[in-house]
Amino acid sequence: MGKQHKRERKAHLIFRHIMMLIGATLAAISIELFLVPNNIIDGGIIGISLLVNHLTSLSFGFLIFLFNIPFLISGYRHIGKSFFVSSLFSIIALALIEPSLHHFLPVTDDELLATVFGGLILGVGVGIVIRNGGALDGTEILGILLSKKLPFSVGEFVMFFNVFIFGWAGFVLGWEQAMYSIITYFIASKAIDIVGQGFSGDTKAALIVSNEYEEVGDAVTQRLGRMITKLHGQGGFMDHDKDIIFVVLTRLEIAKLKSIVHDTDPKAFITIMDAQEVHGGKFKSAIH
Repeated sequence: MGKQHKRERKAHLIFRHIMMLIGATLAAISIELFLVPNNIIDGGIIGISLLVNHLTSLSFGFLIFLFNIPFLISGYRHIGKSFFVSSLFSIIALALIEPSLHHFLPVTDDELLATVFGGLILGVGVGIVIRNGGALDGTEILGILLSKKLPFSVGEFVMFFNVFIFGWAGFVLGWEQAMYSIITYFIASKAIDIVGQGFSGDTKAALIVSNEYEEVGDAVTQRLGRMITKLHGQGGFMDHDKDIIFVVLTRLEIAKLKSIVHDTDPKAFITIMDAQEVHGGKFKSAIH
């Protein structure tokens, strides 16, 4: 049973990396074949990289990797090694794949089509990466860290950050291109929201039902760094008493939570929900 579980974990890890590679490829296609030829950008680190690429001779692949380095380091320290490795893999894949598409002709020179389909493809790609435990953009990592010290949510910080990026784009690319870029960002965000399970929301709440609830609860507390609450429940079919684990976490920690629970009890049942507002306690200071 132990060997079988190890094989399942290895297969799951390989599958995750294949999916992250697909996500990075979709993002590269969007950037190189839709956005760049039409002078349209996205928000966050991707947007900054595209703007600097437009102003200099530095390649986008080099810039996206360079600008994400400090955020990757912060992610390693505050979110975990698995997130760091997954994000590093995804960013390197994007940095390598994007230049390889230079010899392909743009899909369209219609700015509206490039805006809509470029944003959609980019959002799906980034969402796939997030869903599998990584990230292509370090803006949100910075938002999570700063939200511990400043009276702003992660979503508010990302929004403020992007206001400056699109304002800069207005001066560099022209205000019409900046407006197209805002539409691209909005479409990409919605696509990420669907694929990545709530990228635009700050927090999630998870309910975990497991016969090994003590071991699962200890693992979540120790490996994820989150305080848990045990709720008493009763099975509707077997009529057995059960302890249900309740935990609040950020969306970047969802993949890690699933991995922790699966490693401890592969038969555990997990439900993840949107948490509209979180007040009190030590939620913000509990990011590890």
